[in-house]
Amino acid sequence: MSCLTDKFDRLRATYPPEMNSSLVLPLLHLMLREKGHLTESDAIFIADYLGVPAMQVKEALTWYTMLHRKPVGKHVIKVCRNIACSLMGAERIIDYLKQKLGIEAGETTPDGRFTLLLVECLASCGTAPAMQVSDTYHENLDEARIDHILKELS
Repeated sequence: MSCLTDKFDRLRATYPPEMNSSLVLPLLHLMLREKGHLTESDAIFIADYLGVPAMQVKEALTWYTMLHRKPVGKHVIKVCRNIACSLMGAERIIDYLKQKLGIEAGETTPDGRFTLLLVECLASCGTAPAMQVSDTYHENLDEARIDHILKELS
């Protein structure tokens, strides 16, 4: 954790001392990039580091869907299933991805390449159905577009 603490210290130096609680999310993101997923003990480590209540960090960890609490694949595919995407065919897209990847939502392919997650909203209602792969948005999805995206990731 020494290397991670050094990175925490560098990030903390960019914040005013009285703003420790504002570092919760940035430190969770930093630790996520380093480890790939976060645990309750990671939340406690960050709380101790910042001197804030552990519950404050645990709440953030459990609230935000981008903070993975179990190992994920190299490419995390998040498919929006909210009303706009559902009306535009999200269920069809989800079923197609499950069939193509050979996994259910919430699972990772055996080779560790893809994790399929369902999320409530990607804020792309006007271009539904939508999915996010790692940090890239893909909109106006159909089966051919999904095939192209998966091929590009290979």
